[in-house]
Amino acid sequence: MSFTARRVLFSSFSFWIAFALISLYFVMPLRKNIKFGIDLVGGTYITLDVKVEKAVEHELQDRLHGISELLKESQKNPTSSKIDNGNIVLNFDSESTAYDTQQFLKEEHPELKSNLEGKTLYLTFSKEKLSEIKNWALHTNREVLDTRLKKIGVEEINVSTKGDRSIIVELPDVDNPAKAKEMIGTPAMLEFKIVEKVGSSPEEILEEYGGEIPEGTMIVPDRDVQKGEKKYYLVSTYAEVTGRDLRDAFPSIGGRMGAQVVVNFRLTPEGGRKFYELTSKNIGQTLAAILDGKVISAATIQDEIRSEGAITGRFSQDKAKELSMLLKSGAFVAPVEFAEERRIGPSLGYESIKNGLMSCLIGLGLLFIFSIFYYKLSGIFAFIALVYNMLIILVGMALLRATLTLPGIAGMVLTVGMAIDASILIYERIKEALANGMSVQAAVKDGFSDALPVILDANITHLLVALVLFKFGSGPIKGFAVTMMVGIVSTLLTGIFFLRSIFNFLFSIKNNIQKLSI
Repeated sequence: MSFTARRVLFSSFSFWIAFALISLYFVMPLRKNIKFGIDLVGGTYITLDVKVEKAVEHELQDRLHGISELLKESQKNPTSSKIDNGNIVLNFDSESTAYDTQQFLKEEHPELKSNLEGKTLYLTFSKEKLSEIKNWALHTNREVLDTRLKKIGVEEINVSTKGDRSIIVELPDVDNPAKAKEMIGTPAMLEFKIVEKVGSSPEEILEEYGGEIPEGTMIVPDRDVQKGEKKYYLVSTYAEVTGRDLRDAFPSIGGRMGAQVVVNFRLTPEGGRKFYELTSKNIGQTLAAILDGKVISAATIQDEIRSEGAITGRFSQDKAKELSMLLKSGAFVAPVEFAEERRIGPSLGYESIKNGLMSCLIGLGLLFIFSIFYYKLSGIFAFIALVYNMLIILVGMALLRATLTLPGIAGMVLTVGMAIDASILIYERIKEALANGMSVQAAVKDGFSDALPVILDANITHLLVALVLFKFGSGPIKGFAVTMMVGIVSTLLTGIFFLRSIFNFLFSIKNNIQKLSI
């Protein structure tokens, strides 16, 4: 092998050629290796209605529990208490006690508005607090949905809020939209409550209490009932420990016989404290694990439990995995209901891809003409760098598992324009150096080094803008920002390193170049 051949083989340009071949193998076919957004491949739009009023009701239950404990300590116990039509209703044995309680609670719970009617005190949230709770419920549900869908592999989704009670879910090109809908519609609200009574029917429990269950209690059914084993449980309306207190959940083998599929759970420090208080005060009592209003497990408390436990309930392995995932992703703070479902066919996406690619080709064609007209052979080198730039963008999108959307294609077109700017800066510096009498190799070296600070300044500025768009944007705006960020990095690689390797490759073939076509 000749010395020149060895220089060519081991030059940096050979590395870029090898990288290009590997990259082409990696990203082709594009449809298989790069994710496309719903505007390119079609999919499903789902609109969910969030029952924010239920979140308000739950908050009222929390307040009622706290107020009841507080009034016990201050010896201002009401004769009865309940939630009715968005109000906490407290009845007292005298008007003076009701008045004293009103003044007391104004200091302890300033977020609650009070209205006194004789011996009855009505408490409700202020308009500002109601708005805060509803907004919190809407955005928390959105975060839960986002986490759930990503955990089942639907990573390219866009989950966003609309108005004051709606959530929009975009499912582009999802293999199993029915599964995604199932996960969306599953509340997965876990509660731990002490069982007061067990019966084979609600009527049996009601009969024991004279036809009306005690205030602050409710009857819930067993979820997995076998023939002749139907059970109903009387439990408290309020749950001290819920799925909100969970830190982790995972399936395993355990139970009484050591061979049963169970769902192990770990609680947060605060959840562990509450669970310890609940179990330590009720040893010998039955503790029910209630999922979505149905008892999935009921067992006698043998000892106090702190931060870890297990839920049994005749689970299959798949059901245990599904329940674990739902519990880890969080529970909805308010129920959701499917309001609308729209399907978008892929024909619009194919047309978008066609038009987007056409715009890229037209842009590249115009830049090719411009490059040759102004910079001759060096212009061809700049155009090769542009094509290489596009390849690196596609590789970057595939590696990041980023979603390519129609705005993302627009970002690629913009990147092409930015990339040629780097070549122009370098070439103008080279021209100036040649005009000052420098040799070709010295002029090329000087052109790249002098243009570097300007290229970095321009691209770092664009990168900061793209970061802001990615941080505060959503959906298509994020797609545009991701493509821009990948494009800026690829522009720096091709403009500074790849283009220079082409000139070095040229100099390795012919050492004494006296004139450069530029």
